[in-house]
Amino acid sequence: MRVVALVPGGIGDQILFFPTLDDLKQNYPNARIDVVVEPRAKEAYRICKAVNDVLVFDYQDRNSAADWVNLVGILRDREYDVVISVGQRWFVGLLLWLTGIPIRIGYKGAGNIFLTNAVPLKSQQYAAAMYHDLLQGLGINSPCPELTVNVPAADIDWAENEKKRLEIQSSGYVLLADSFEQSMPNNSYPIEKWQQIIADFRQKQPDLPLVALQPPDDPRWTQLAQANSELKLTSPPDVGKLAAIIAGADLLLCTEGVPLQLAVAVQTYAIALFGATDPAKFLPKSDRYIPIKSPSGKIADISPQTVLERIWRG
Repeated sequence: MRVVALVPGGIGDQILFFPTLDDLKQNYPNARIDVVVEPRAKEAYRICKAVNDVLVFDYQDRNSAADWVNLVGILRDREYDVVISVGQRWFVGLLLWLTGIPIRIGYKGAGNIFLTNAVPLKSQQYAAAMYHDLLQGLGINSPCPELTVNVPAADIDWAENEKKRLEIQSSGYVLLADSFEQSMPNNSYPIEKWQQIIADFRQKQPDLPLVALQPPDDPRWTQLAQANSELKLTSPPDVGKLAAIIAGADLLLCTEGVPLQLAVAVQTYAIALFGATDPAKFLPKSDRYIPIKSPSGKIADISPQTVLERIWRG
């Protein structure tokens, strides 16, 4: 059986789709499974063993009719037996019908007239479970598996060498991550508030290494490291190495984003700051993952005292 899944979104969205792919492979071990994702998300499949091929299509771009027709042609040429669509736009359903793929699975709603198997959309639940519901279109009604990733051995070796470079011994470390994006300032935590948290850690746990993930386009951690000589910086060059460095941490303190999804996948304890997003949609129910929701919808309005109280409560 040949299956293709159309999955818009970034790396975090793909990671949340991994349980669906893993369960599909579990039920159909000989199936060939491909995905069609945006260019920014292709890297996610470095750590997914269920997928054979990753095709790229920029769902967010202002695609011409020719671009969509080209995608239809690619899907037709590959002679898939099943297509699974995460999106709900009616014309995507139409395009899937044009591919001639016999089994077309998606959510009930606009355009489901073009689907052969439409499943109810339960958008208020955990996103991984919402995606997993799509497998009902193939008669798979098992519970959603836990989110997992397959970290390459080379990436694990990189993380071990990185810990040596940072002079981190076997005592472990706390990892700090801020999903800073210029286009999404409400998802970022102010530098002065990170400073208060770092200072409190130094006072209460002076021997516990603090490591910050340094994004290439965010110089704020460099400024903090200059002011706090004990703060160590790391910049994993890809998602596999990022997963490996998160797996080695005792705790991840972060804002909502890809590091949080990776922490869930590698089962690292995490405390996550949320703005307007509902934490229940992006975190499974577990004592390992603690959300702190902003009362105003802006992460910046969460006080360091609130964060520190949750950290030291254990």
